[in-house]
Amino acid sequence: MAGIHPAAIVDPKAQIDAGVTIGPFSIVGPDVKIGAGTTVGPHTVIEGRTTIGHDNRIFQFVSLGSANQDKKYRGEPTELVIGDRNVIREYSTYQVGTVQGGGVTRLGNDNWMMAYTHLAHDCLVGDNTIFANNAQIAGHVEVGDFVILGAYTCVHQFVRIGAHGMTAMGSVLLAEQPPFVMSEGNPAQARSMNYEGLRRRGFSAARVAAVKTMHKALYREGLTLEQATQRIHALAAETPEAAPDVQLMAEFLARVSPQRGIVR
Repeated sequence: MAGIHPAAIVDPKAQIDAGVTIGPFSIVGPDVKIGAGTTVGPHTVIEGRTTIGHDNRIFQFVSLGSANQDKKYRGEPTELVIGDRNVIREYSTYQVGTVQGGGVTRLGNDNWMMAYTHLAHDCLVGDNTIFANNAQIAGHVEVGDFVILGAYTCVHQFVRIGAHGMTAMGSVLLAEQPPFVMSEGNPAQARSMNYEGLRRRGFSAARVAAVKTMHKALYREGLTLEQATQRIHALAAETPEAAPDVQLMAEFLARVSPQRGIVR
């Protein structure tokens, strides 16, 4: 294939679309699938049962699909699945899942993953996220759509981050972060909601106002989580335009781990 540099090592069993470009000294294993328009930089290793969609740009010195770092892992045929139009920068490491965690580590579409980002086993990352340099998420972490993780953010295993959330540089997230929340610190604490990000994504004034009301219920009115959830449910009738945002928050809160709680 014209797009594969002669110094690259690509297993003949790998399923590589004719439109893929692979740089010198990269290694691609037998169980790898790569879609059209994806470019792979030099000195990259793609192994394991790894599926990569179309039009991704993978820079040099990236490791994808390696055996995970769970001590229970015994080489089971688990997967790494990467969607379309992602940018993955230098020295990023994304690993396959575990049988115990569902078997798949997944990165969605249109994500901007800066240098040294890490997706551990069984992580589920949505679409349109930004992981700044050295953002690291441990096993079983879930990250919603449009989330921004500041540089050097570390996320504890089994933690969830709701859609449209944001963390500041150097945040250490030990509890679950509901949708729309901005947090910072070690351990991270909720500081506000991501109002500017919502406006940039086209949220109307009414929807932003509803998010402000949810923030007050969770963090400003001295309510228990159960009481805050009831107040948030009522918002759907009060502001029908914001019903999808209310549902997003309510569904997240319904799954909050008692062991983790939410960022406060």
